[in-house]
Amino acid sequence: MSHLPLIVGFGGVNPAGRGSFHHAYRRIILDKLDVQTQQQTLLNLATLMGLAQYQDGQYLNQAGEACALDALLSDINDQILNSTLIRQIEPDTFDVNKVVMNKAAALQPTEDSLSFTLRKRQLPNVIPDNWTVESTNGQEVKITVAGKLDAILPDFKEAPVKAAGQLPTGFKPGTLYQSRNHPRNLQMTVFAASDALSSVGIPFEEILNQVAPDHVAVYASNSIGQLDDLGFGGLTKYPSIGKRTSSKQMPLGYAQMPADFVNAYILGNVGTTGGALGACATFLYNLRSAVQDIRSGKRKVVLVGGSDAPVTPEVIEGFRAMGALAEDKDLKALDKKEQLTPADYRKACRPFGDNCGFTIGESSQFVLLMSDDLAMELGAEVYGLVPDVFVNADGHKKSISAPGIGNYMTLGKAASLVKSVLGEESLQQRSFVQAHGTSTPQNRVTESHVINEIATAFDIPAWPVAAVKCYLGHSQGTAGGDQLTTSLGTWAYGYIPGIQTTTHIADDVYQSNLRFSQEHVEVGQTGMDTVILNSKGFGGNNGSAPVFGPHVAKALLRKKHGEARYTAWEQKRAATLECAEQYNYEATHGLALPIYRYDNNVLEGYDLDITAERIKLPGYTNSISLAEENPFSDFMD
Repeated sequence: MSHLPLIVGFGGVNPAGRGSFHHAYRRIILDKLDVQTQQQTLLNLATLMGLAQYQDGQYLNQAGEACALDALLSDINDQILNSTLIRQIEPDTFDVNKVVMNKAAALQPTEDSLSFTLRKRQLPNVIPDNWTVESTNGQEVKITVAGKLDAILPDFKEAPVKAAGQLPTGFKPGTLYQSRNHPRNLQMTVFAASDALSSVGIPFEEILNQVAPDHVAVYASNSIGQLDDLGFGGLTKYPSIGKRTSSKQMPLGYAQMPADFVNAYILGNVGTTGGALGACATFLYNLRSAVQDIRSGKRKVVLVGGSDAPVTPEVIEGFRAMGALAEDKDLKALDKKEQLTPADYRKACRPFGDNCGFTIGESSQFVLLMSDDLAMELGAEVYGLVPDVFVNADGHKKSISAPGIGNYMTLGKAASLVKSVLGEESLQQRSFVQAHGTSTPQNRVTESHVINEIATAFDIPAWPVAAVKCYLGHSQGTAGGDQLTTSLGTWAYGYIPGIQTTTHIADDVYQSNLRFSQEHVEVGQTGMDTVILNSKGFGGNNGSAPVFGPHVAKALLRKKHGEARYTAWEQKRAATLECAEQYNYEATHGLALPIYRYDNNVLEGYDLDITAERIKLPGYTNSISLAEENPFSDFMD
């Protein structure tokens, strides 16, 4: 009998804030929440951003003064809202008005001077006194510098792209643990994975006591590695600018490093590990591995994650050179404006509207999946169920970055599975699509055609389509994680987030069988049975994942396990929820710290107790079985 892959915990951080307990989702639909829930959402952001503290039963402002919570949040309300979601890139990230775009090159020392050649456009605004400038041709000049040249002088330019989905202003995950020069992406990983695990309400050690160590897996990665100065970015840049390459930049730059960090410093996992790569579909590729493992019974617990931190000048320039990003000049042309305001930057990403390119974003998202039998035994909460994930390539392509036909197959298979499991009416009336929705002119046409064609084929009259990138930006390989954790909020608060940055749907968008809404759509906590997450990635990487809501998952649990066992699970679950809510309280008040276990319980081969039947690990309750059945016994004597 197939096992059910249940979502029993989730968390992370993105431009809307902390992921667990739907905090990031709540920031997106803030105006639809009651006053108390709004207050808790703002408090969580305030402590995350360093705008408030909670000590000895009192709330403190940045000056350390005790304040009533209402007054404190009122004072910083606008600051919180303006410092989350998509916005102009902030100086703490990099100075958009002074970006290093080129470097002087070809230095050649002479007896008493240094000479090099520059293009005219690379000349600094102010020529130093010890420079002699000689024109060599129409485009270049020869520079002679008297005396010693201390450094190659850069050419500074104004960034052509100034908007991004950035983590909340002031949030510095590396200050919450001994980050030891970790790239930003890995700092985010430690926070996000800890948030997801703590949200479960069951200590992971207790979970591990119920399973063999190799029945645990971690699948996590990103699409482009760690490209800031502490990772591959510095590795490739430092030699040319005279900086020393460190011993950490090479290993910490690899794209599978989020999984490695979770294994080594958070879980101590000795089970399966891996990190699939699939451009924008990367998170769904890792989710697919988890679902297949749990359904087959090979694994009982799987942590799935993604973490991308691509808001760097170099990455943005790379995507801009492809023509993929929303540049300032194009946004001005779209809106017929001479200058862009902060409000204009906030709506730079406009899925399925008149748009000009996507907006880059950063995010780290993790979900913990568990087999249904173990979840029932432990009393784990159930936030949803992932029955399968479908992946197809595009076939032959002219351009490696152009869209193709694979997404029709993945979305069609996802819709068909929903119909098979829950019935035609459920698919047609109680499902919605969380679109890839990048905000490029090409995506709005091609993805809307995919979704509309599948809706037509399955007689879905008005399929609701959401696109959370309009709030968060495009976090590359982690985009599917943003879509998943945000969609879980619909079952908690009853709203499908509207595409609020898009004032009207573009004329070339296919929508005969689709429903696009610029406003949040109230559907109720059980009004939707399924969300289908959709990803269309560079290179022909397509993924679609149906996710059943908690009410559907619990109905399947009751049917599979019977009323008596279901009631016993509900009774155990009460203690789990209480423990989880205690973590939520501590995290909301800024009292929780990430899990980070450096040099903790490190084992070597000498520590293991090995026989032909099993391996026993010190500190682990259960052994790892070495018994392996012959997979070819059906055709062997």
